[in-house]
Amino acid sequence: MSSTRVIVVDDQALIRAAVRDLLDAADGIEVIGDAADGEHAVALAQALRPDVVVCDIRMPRMDGIEATRRICTDPALADTRVLILTTFEEDDYVVAALRAGASGFIGKGAEPEEIIHAVLAVDDGGALLSPAATRGLIEKYVRRAAPVAGEAPSLDVLTDREREVLRHIARGRSNDEIAASLFISPHTAKTHVKNTMLKLGAHDRAQLVIAAYESGLLVPGE
Repeated sequence: MSSTRVIVVDDQALIRAAVRDLLDAADGIEVIGDAADGEHAVALAQALRPDVVVCDIRMPRMDGIEATRRICTDPALADTRVLILTTFEEDDYVVAALRAGASGFIGKGAEPEEIIHAVLAVDDGGALLSPAATRGLIEKYVRRAAPVAGEAPSLDVLTDREREVLRHIARGRSNDEIAASLFISPHTAKTHVKNTMLKLGAHDRAQLVIAAYESGLLVPGE
């Protein structure tokens, strides 16, 4: 089994070195590079094609949100996932990073085992990382964010079944759980998820969660 190849991005040298050393010592993970800003991170990702980019948000030259957007919209990096490193004070920035294509987020104060698990979970591409935390974050954001005309995604392109699937995804359910709830096979559930992502232009399940709330398919507290 091949190792998960990772790039670590943070403008603080101490944090960058600590995260790199932590991940490099973990079974199944290989750190292949690091960067101190988003511009270098994008160039490094294009050169090395990592499985996961562990990326800070606030950085000089280019922040983590723009770096995430460029990585996630590069066809050559279609298999690269971005995991955001965050603090509790950066909720709005995290939502922006998820909207830009990040697959999940982890706090800088998390336990070492949690950071390792987060990297492997993002690389695995399964259920959205920490669905409860992600849903809570997005609900809080949607509650206080003023709607912007034309910004909410249209779900008209989805079939009724795909809307059902999207609602389950937004509640943090895995493909197997969606299949059981809708009385369909896991393979069929996976196909519906893939089609929903393609139609909405989503890079990962995180963008589907945001789309479900911003379109009004789900409302905070539902």
